[in-house]
Amino acid sequence: MSYLRLRQICLVASDLDKATEQLSGLLGANVCFRDEGVEKYGLHNVLFALGGTFLEVVSPLKEGTAAGRYIERRKGDGGYMYIIDCHDLEARREHFKALKARAVEDIERSGEGGRSEAIHLHPKDTGGCLLSVDRHSGGDDMMGEYLWAGPSWRDEMRGDMALSGATMQCDDPQATASRWADLLQRPMMELDGGAWEIAMDNAYARFVPLADDRGEGLSGIELACADPADAAKRAHAAGIAGKDGLFDVCGVKVRLSPR
Repeated sequence: MSYLRLRQICLVASDLDKATEQLSGLLGANVCFRDEGVEKYGLHNVLFALGGTFLEVVSPLKEGTAAGRYIERRKGDGGYMYIIDCHDLEARREHFKALKARAVEDIERSGEGGRSEAIHLHPKDTGGCLLSVDRHSGGDDMMGEYLWAGPSWRDEMRGDMALSGATMQCDDPQATASRWADLLQRPMMELDGGAWEIAMDNAYARFVPLADDRGEGLSGIELACADPADAAKRAHAAGIAGKDGLFDVCGVKVRLSPR
């Protein structure tokens, strides 16, 4: 079965414990996995499992990491990666090469949680944010193996919510959307206010004009919930600022929408 799906959003935070506490409050979920493999990048992390999609936070353990430089460049915590999975990674790898899109990482890993491959494209060749295109041994089953979240993520999964999109603020939204559309071989659609959007099978990637002085980056995520009002109550109880279904967490705007 052919597919191109949003599977994971990665945020970056200077204080992992604070970000974890806030997101646990908003989501009403426990951490499903901490990946020791990210230590080689000078990071530690947490993941939350949300209906077959995953929300990750990474945080620097030392100075001089790419994530730490990103926090400095964008003046604080924020969105870091938009992670897609597909069935045809070999063909996409060749397509990226034809478009002269450089891979900063071309990873293949196996473990107790299955087997995963990932191509991280160079942000200067994509714009928007760091884009990763992956393939997992779980195949087209959203509840199948997903190595990045370990072997037991289903035990902590919040099944009544899932990531349904992300927004990147851009210097040139149309040009960035066009580049992603070429890379992902998906059409782009114009929205109001100078915004553009590309549809994945289960979510969107949206590109909007700059809204602040933080520069280009992943600025918002959308969370589809069976009960958005209940999620909003949890957010308020956790002391997270926001209103009208939009909350400030870890340097991004989290929008709650009906599922």
